[in-house]
Amino acid sequence: MTKKALVSGITGQDGSYLAELLLSKGYEVYGIIRRSSSFNTKRIEHIYHDPKLKLEYGDLTDATRLRELVLDIKPDEVYNLGAQSHVRVSFDEPVYTVDTVAMGCLNLLEAIRRLDNKPRFYQASSSEMYGLVQETPQKETTPFHPRSPYSCAKVFAFWQTVNYRESYDLFGCNGILFNHESPRRGETFVTRKITRAAGRIKMGLQDKLYLGNLDAKRDWGFAGDYVEARWLMLQQDKPDDYVVATGETHSVREFLDEVFGCLDLDWHKYVEIDPRYFRPAEVDLLLGDSTKARKVLNWEPKTTFKALAKMMTEADLELAKDEAVLKAHR
Repeated sequence: MTKKALVSGITGQDGSYLAELLLSKGYEVYGIIRRSSSFNTKRIEHIYHDPKLKLEYGDLTDATRLRELVLDIKPDEVYNLGAQSHVRVSFDEPVYTVDTVAMGCLNLLEAIRRLDNKPRFYQASSSEMYGLVQETPQKETTPFHPRSPYSCAKVFAFWQTVNYRESYDLFGCNGILFNHESPRRGETFVTRKITRAAGRIKMGLQDKLYLGNLDAKRDWGFAGDYVEARWLMLQQDKPDDYVVATGETHSVREFLDEVFGCLDLDWHKYVEIDPRYFRPAEVDLLLGDSTKARKVLNWEPKTTFKALAKMMTEADLELAKDEAVLKAHR
């Protein structure tokens, strides 16, 4: 019998990679998309016409619609990846961020808890929950100290998932994913902002790149590797929470070195610091201990930091080349 999965955030970076994985495993994949006057399906264009992919209008803030979708589809698995996921933006739009991240998770949990055959539930938790870190590396038992509206909302969603697991016998898992990047990452996130700008600078389309804290250190992995861990969590005999990370930390400066080095450029000539990009409360260091995921799920990251930077740089250089051709023909 064909399994059915319901995915919020399917048009995002993580949702697109997860949809690919699930389709490759024979699932029927139902993706929740928000109604918009413009199409926001670029990341799933290559699978858009797969007959097993079905897109449904909905919004994490609309509890009634979520309940309708769950009742109609009767999914075997639900993956909650949807969110206002930009940390810096969450300081500017805290209420909207909490509505989508915290209440969105609760709305989905409420939608599925009354079903006789409850679907297995995955909550996309975040390393940002550790914030002002209490120990390094961070693992499943490390206390949270969130430092943004986004991470506060993620902590709420994490504990609601645990609460529903313990209160309603619901198979709910939290994947505490550390930073995961790819050529599909949004262009406002620092890694993609860097690779996009580097490609444009190389092609003479851009002169400067403005950034904030270059000393922030993150545990960066490849988003395409991390979706497998999500799926594996819902295939276990018992629900649990897992850190998913590479176990290496690198600064923004190091990422700049890798990216601009790939293009034989000296980033010091092009990068300037802009105070607008500093957070009101900074998270200085994130480093994950994924021992549990490696042992229990038999999962491990396949893409190195250098390979990730190279992959993203090469993809964005091709975009910049296309831009240059278009500009030349105008």
